[in-house]
Amino acid sequence: MVKNSTKKLSFFEKFLNFVEVTGNKLPHPVAMFFGFFIVTVIFSVVLSHMGISVNYKEISRTSGEVIEKTTYVQNLLTRSGIREIFGTTVKNFTGHAALGSIVVAMLGVGLAEGTGLLNSLIKKIVISTPKQLVSAIVVFAGVMSNIASDAGYVVLIPLGAVIFLSFGRHPLAGIAAAFAGVSGGFSANLLIGTTDPLLGGITTSAAQIVLPGYSVTPTANFFFMFVSTFFITFVGGWITDKIVEPRLGNYKGPKVDVDLNNQISPEEKKGLRASGFAIIGFILLLLVMVLPENAVFKLTSEEVTKFIATNNRQPGTMEILKPFFSDSIVYILMLAFFVPGLAYGIAAKTVKSHKDVIKAMTSAMASCGQVLVIIFVSAQFVYVFSKSNIGIVIAVKLAGVLKDLGISGIWAAVGLIFLTAFVNLFIGGASSKWLMLSPVFIPMFVELGLTPEYTQLAYRIGDSTTNIISPLMSYFPIIVGFAAKYEEKEGAMGIGTIIAMMLPYSIIFLIGWTIMFVGWTYLGLPIGPGVSMFM
Repeated sequence: MVKNSTKKLSFFEKFLNFVEVTGNKLPHPVAMFFGFFIVTVIFSVVLSHMGISVNYKEISRTSGEVIEKTTYVQNLLTRSGIREIFGTTVKNFTGHAALGSIVVAMLGVGLAEGTGLLNSLIKKIVISTPKQLVSAIVVFAGVMSNIASDAGYVVLIPLGAVIFLSFGRHPLAGIAAAFAGVSGGFSANLLIGTTDPLLGGITTSAAQIVLPGYSVTPTANFFFMFVSTFFITFVGGWITDKIVEPRLGNYKGPKVDVDLNNQISPEEKKGLRASGFAIIGFILLLLVMVLPENAVFKLTSEEVTKFIATNNRQPGTMEILKPFFSDSIVYILMLAFFVPGLAYGIAAKTVKSHKDVIKAMTSAMASCGQVLVIIFVSAQFVYVFSKSNIGIVIAVKLAGVLKDLGISGIWAAVGLIFLTAFVNLFIGGASSKWLMLSPVFIPMFVELGLTPEYTQLAYRIGDSTTNIISPLMSYFPIIVGFAAKYEEKEGAMGIGTIIAMMLPYSIIFLIGWTIMFVGWTYLGLPIGPGVSMFM
């Protein structure tokens, strides 16, 4: 995928080419994840016999209390370890974070594509969107998609490829732009998402170690993240246009069946009109299920009472709507494509019977074959890595190094950003790392005069920026599967191409976001409503 050119390459371009060529010399991603599996098992045996362990404080997920923990590297080749590896294989696969989302959402997306709705929508985009703004729009859509949990990974990233291809641009650049927004800009948003109350609750528990009664609200980082949305959008768009796509060169691989004659037929206009009415009706139905006092997706009075008794606090808006945001969002997303897709098909006469609907959905499932294989193997690797506790040992050891350095003030926070960015390569999940790191750094930073909200903000920046280059991130293998569809040489897509493609975003986001963080600090701006940076 490295572009051939006679021009003199910069050091950074040579570095990216080295990463890509070296990475692509590795086996197929499926074989590579199996190799990671074997290596992790071997290291678990060696490190376990060496007695490697760490002592640290962690916030309990159930009680919210801070507990002392000692974690050892676990030998996975014991009798019980081998039994668990065999006994959990199916559970690891079916419980993978991406599997259910992919399968359910693709049923709706498949119908929308099969009836021609997506083709017509993309035509509208091609006609009405200035070509120079496409990258920024795709990145922005990715950033905003995290309000709907992981929906952006499932829908927006493959759609980004089709949109770019529709403009005659490289589809891998579309995948990169969408992935950068969805994952690299995960914490940023113009709205309060599901991550905000989750991290706020963990931060509250850690803060109460040294500040009894202290509470961190879901809006604690809102002002900074609101502005960050525009930063990620414009910087991500610039990286796509100036760095990533030029490296990819002209696309000569398999084409996607998208009619680009920029003419919308009368049947398509009827279909788009019908799908528009259908999605409006669907949204109104959702509002009825969310907004009224006795709405289906709100907690009942008995559930509120139980929540207060269990958590010792009143539920906020996000807890009241949690069943809507957390448990139902993937199914709602599927219906958001299925309903307008069906309406389009009936109006445009591309659906003549229920058999056409089933055919479109079946076709969508068939296209997920390689993705499912990658998920299966990567799920087993993630399981053994997590079970071995190697990631926890690495994280705690690095946290201890940062603490022992004795740096203070804003530079301690900058150190936390870079520490989190590195640890993120080994431990996925924003809440998992924060449960472990917050009891260490929040009391430490309070002593340095920094608020818990400010510490949380530093963590969120580091946690977002390296998601896109971490093979341990749940959706990373899925991106490899999506990208393989557009590989110019069949079967040649390697993990090196993906990492080299995403590395510019990761590096520039990390450096640029940190500079913004430092500038914000020196300007003394509030990071959220009524929230300051210093105690």
